Amino acid sequence: MWGGVVFRPRAHEATTSPPSRLRAKPSRFFPNRSRRSAAMDAKIGSLVGAMGAFFSGGDNVPWCGRDIIAGCEREVAEAATEEHKNVSIMRLSWALVHSRNKDDVNRGIAMLQASLGGSKSPLEAREKLYLLAVGHYRNGDYPRSRQLLEHCLEIQPGWGQALSLKKTVEDKIAKDGVIGIGIATTAVGLLVGIAAAVARKN
Repeated sequence: MWGGVVFRPRAHEATTSPPSRLRAKPSRFFPNRSRRSAAMDAKIGSLVGAMGAFFSGGDNVPWCGRDIIAGCEREVAEAATEEHKNVSIMRLSWALVHSRNKDDVNRGIAMLQASLGGSKSPLEAREKLYLLAVGHYRNGDYPRSRQLLEHCLEIQPGWGQALSLKKTVEDKIAKDGVIGIGIATTAVGLLVGIAAAVARKN
């Protein structure tokens, strides 16, 4: 999603990949990248390799493990330049909103919201909005996620990645609505039954 680092999810790039700037060649910014960073990239690649069903509407937004988050945190702490630090923060934001831990997701959302106003291009803003949408989707706030995805599509109409997640989000909203109606109908039926029973006793 945003320019220049190693964060290449390989088979996953067509779906819900990390910032496109993070898919540049490693040598561009980090000619002496450590084996540890390369190993973390391999883990990220394996995370996103199972994304083929995403465009068919399946919920396959990848999960991110604590080891990858810890690796991204180290990259931020060890960043030698401001540019390296900014890109490392985006890698960390991506990892956090894909975490299974709600505190991690909320932390990622806060980081993205804090940096959104400083976006240097529409593309950068689009990527941050998309990651925010992923975070709110993870938290179960589907209306907010859909709203953010609509903003993404205002910037780039027809963006397949946002359209795919939007469909998944809307399916969740529709499902929750049907369940809510079913619960409400059941509750009304119970109240009517109780009222009828009380009336018969009287």
